[in-house]
Amino acid sequence: MPRGDKSAYTAKQKRQARDIEKSYEEKGISEKVAAKRAWATVNKLSGGGKLSGSGRKASKIAVKTGAKRKSAAKSTGKTAKPAAPRKSPPRR
Repeated sequence: MPRGDKSAYTAKQKRQARDIEKSYEEKGISEKVAAKRAWATVNKLSGGGKLSGSGRKASKIAVKTGAKRKSAAKSTGKTAKPAAPRKSPPRR
């Protein structure tokens, strides 16, 4: 897949980029610059194309609920035990 190929994007992402590009052009920005800005915005919002990989981010909802990531302590199921109370030395 050559650089700049948009085949890895979903229909929704393509539609978003088209609408964003149109709004930039209405503001007087050139077609080429508007297209670059539109795709940069789509990439920022969605994390890239539809294919899985390192460029994909967890959704904001998943991050808030912790659905995608868990801390090491939670994933192992271990909890910290409270310290046992110390016994005082015997009185003489």
